[in-house]
Amino acid sequence: MSTDNRLENCAERRGVERRAAQRFEVHLPVAIHFNGRTVPGFTQDLSSRGALFYAETALPEGAVVELTFTMPSEITLGENMPVRCLGRVLRASASVAGQWSAMAVQLESYQYLPADLPTAPFARVSAASAAGRSSGSLAR
Repeated sequence: MSTDNRLENCAERRGVERRAAQRFEVHLPVAIHFNGRTVPGFTQDLSSRGALFYAETALPEGAVVELTFTMPSEITLGENMPVRCLGRVLRASASVAGQWSAMAVQLESYQYLPADLPTAPFARVSAASAAGRSSGSLAR
């Protein structure tokens, strides 16, 4: 085991926060674009470098995804702004029939969109209800 892996494992056991960007707990509808299709989902938390979201379909780790949603004013410190993010799935929970899957995505780029562009036309779902239906964990 390399020194880097040992340090990483030690940090995980002690609960040391390794994220470089502040996370915001926000539950927003999101459109997930993957392999030519779009599936509904919602965020659990966001940062400038990543997102944790739930979707009706599990995506494979390493998959490149595009997320479209409205960034809330709490994060932009201005107005709500539609945004399109390109990212890669880092971790995904196992999905059981009828349950939503949790996925952690590292954001590689993002683009603000015109305000009149629809972003995620899906119904908002509470995090508590979807998390209660999800059996997977993203803990590392």
